[in-house]
Amino acid sequence: MKITLFGAAGNVTGSAYYLQSKTATVLVDFGVFQGKKSLEALNRKLPPIDVRRLDAVIITHAHLDHIGRLPLLTKNGYSGPIYATEATMDVARLILMDSLKVQEHDLKRTNRKRQRRGQSSVTLAYSEKDVEMVLSHFVPLSYNNYMEIAPGCVARVHEAGHILGSVSIELAVEEDGRKKVILFSGDIGPHGMVILRDPESFRGADLVFMESTYGDRDHKSLEGTLAEGMELVKRAIELKGKILVPSFAVGRTQQLLYYAARAFDSGTLKEIPVYLDSPMAIDATKIYLKHPELYDDEAIAMFRSGSIKGDFSRLHISTTPEDSMALNDIEGPCMIIAGAGMCNAGRILHHLRNNLWKPETTVMITGYQGDGSLGRRLIEGAKKVRIFGEDVVVKAHVASLNGLSAHAGQTDLLKWFDPIAASKPKLVLSHGEDKGRIPLAEIIKQRYGIDPVLPEYGEVITI
Repeated sequence: MKITLFGAAGNVTGSAYYLQSKTATVLVDFGVFQGKKSLEALNRKLPPIDVRRLDAVIITHAHLDHIGRLPLLTKNGYSGPIYATEATMDVARLILMDSLKVQEHDLKRTNRKRQRRGQSSVTLAYSEKDVEMVLSHFVPLSYNNYMEIAPGCVARVHEAGHILGSVSIELAVEEDGRKKVILFSGDIGPHGMVILRDPESFRGADLVFMESTYGDRDHKSLEGTLAEGMELVKRAIELKGKILVPSFAVGRTQQLLYYAARAFDSGTLKEIPVYLDSPMAIDATKIYLKHPELYDDEAIAMFRSGSIKGDFSRLHISTTPEDSMALNDIEGPCMIIAGAGMCNAGRILHHLRNNLWKPETTVMITGYQGDGSLGRRLIEGAKKVRIFGEDVVVKAHVASLNGLSAHAGQTDLLKWFDPIAASKPKLVLSHGEDKGRIPLAEIIKQRYGIDPVLPEYGEVITI
């Protein structure tokens, strides 16, 4: 039995695990690469996966770096099941369709530039038909139940606590009369994150693929992070400036809205206008409202009390491009939440171009920023950035609130692995750059006597 990593090996995007046994072939996740152009080039071609022999695909969650390449499968003839939780299916439809729209928009701009240079036009890697085919092959998974997804391959999923519908996956695979248990952590959320239940682990395995995004450190405490966020908002109110929040439409946006409502209700913060400038985030919030069965106890209590409302009555909604452009003319203080979270696309780019050069502006970074992304350059202190071909001076105050991350820090990663460690599994640290996975590997070796594998793209893990 072998598992080939076609992504998230030495970096944090492009998750894809290709499992081949004598009786089954299964793909766990198939996400896009984000950040460096050299990685993004991999999004246009199918790696050496034989879709004709592929029995099943199973998904940990619906972030683009875990599902974004699925349309390449259907484009190349895959017609089998794609297993996911019902919430993941809802979110995946939203994210895949939005991604296609963004690509179409970017393609028009790219081809205009190519035409001016006398170059031929380029085409998209896949079409809306291919996305629709993906959606038509979804099969729902339920939490904590066993389900045969391929010959000799039984799956069980547990709450991962990362975004709505996210799971860690256990595959029990039989080969030559022997059963091997393989775990895929997916993206593990931190303990105590609002709205969602805490991640659940497993009790043993033969092989584990564990994410290591923040394997080198813990995040700031949630209390400290919220206090820092409060001070940023108070500063912006005093300066009468705009607070720009590049936010992932699924997960991070709902967290921010939750915390804002709590702060306004308690009087901790003076209530200011909050603009949700993302059609995708608006739709994602509706999906969150659709799945209260996945909430933790605190979120259930806030909904019952009326602090969190399902009618968007406390928000200013920017649906159309015209609504978004109108935000250029409003005065602060106000908060504008817009995608994309890594500042690599979406409406946030327009707001950054129009406001980064103003010293009263605050940019509040609330999540991981991929290597090479605009968001990464901003938090690393860039004095000038290029947006839509224009150089923009950075005079805004840029702050990173790591305590709001939807990824577990080192302590929570070890907490997830601890009940598994006694079985002495082979451990592969994926979904992490070297700065995250090498320190995590060292502490695991010291604590558990297990020497983790640090794979590269295309590496094959055997069991």
